[in-house]
Amino acid sequence: MADWSLLNWTALLPGTALWALALYVPLSAPLARLEEALAEGGLSEAGQQAVLVVASLALALAVGALTNLGLAWTLGPGWGTSLGVMAALYGLFWSLAASRSND
Repeated sequence: MADWSLLNWTALLPGTALWALALYVPLSAPLARLEEALAEGGLSEAGQQAVLVVASLALALAVGALTNLGLAWTLGPGWGTSLGVMAALYGLFWSLAASRSND
């Protein structure tokens, strides 16, 4: 029974990573507030960077996992991952389009 549970979680990992990537930019606002709070604290520059990296990865993966689980529960695991691919490509498309319009 434990092996079956592990296989189900590993099937959701690619979609979780894709949703974490797709939602990383919208999640940067809370991380900017954390960066400001860390700058006011007495932590060294290396310590601040370590906390920011760990916090941003944890936040992105948590939100990605919740999004993927919600979509997998409502639509099925394959659809949740497919929508993650679409969302990541959508963000890439708009960032490329924005960089071309600035030129």
